[in-house]
Amino acid sequence: MAVENYTIGVGGMTCSGCATHLGDVLSALPGVTDVRVDLAENQAVVCVSDGGPDRKDLEVVIAGAGYTPGAPGSIKNVEQPCGQQKETVFNWRDRTIWRQSAINTKWCLAGCSIGEFGTLAAYQVLGTGATVSQATPLYYFLLLLPLINGLITSVILETILLMRGQMDFRKSLSTALGMSFISMLMMEVAMEVTDLVATGGQLGMNYYAIPVMLIAGFITPWPYNYWRLKKHGQSCH
Repeated sequence: MAVENYTIGVGGMTCSGCATHLGDVLSALPGVTDVRVDLAENQAVVCVSDGGPDRKDLEVVIAGAGYTPGAPGSIKNVEQPCGQQKETVFNWRDRTIWRQSAINTKWCLAGCSIGEFGTLAAYQVLGTGATVSQATPLYYFLLLLPLINGLITSVILETILLMRGQMDFRKSLSTALGMSFISMLMMEVAMEVTDLVATGGQLGMNYYAIPVMLIAGFITPWPYNYWRLKKHGQSCH
């Protein structure tokens, strides 16, 4: 059985959920034997058996899934034979990956900040820092609550973004729950530690510290997100 290999540039993918969604769509086509969607390089490698879709058919399906096929300049590697995996040499000098991981980190930060800042602001308004003693079980529980709420709001935001990208709710939620919690925890911890330093350990928010919290929350997981995207083609959101 002859197998044709197509490498098609894909524009419009912004997260690993997009890559997963497109891979599922292409894999469901009759005659498609293998699909590899590379988020970092904005391309899809599709292996097709005799009688399967040709390049034009695949591009129509990609466009129907909400992405742009054959995006100019998106193909960065020559076609790989079907069944062979491309070897990736890791390095820290890929400016394209730094930019893409920065965009991914920004969206993670936006989602996490909603829950984190909202909870800390509520503590400040309610005067929680003045009523709850430090180093008590309640203090530690309330200390963890902003982190938990930040993770929840990040998942909610990601689910909404994926649904806007034509993915159904169940698939969107499943993909959002599969995000990198390591990255988000690094982000949440960095922001809360910065806030605790600014408030002297009290539960609440120092509003003047918000810019520093955002910078710390962005910089802390950014190298990890670069490594994850460069090494495994997976984004944090």
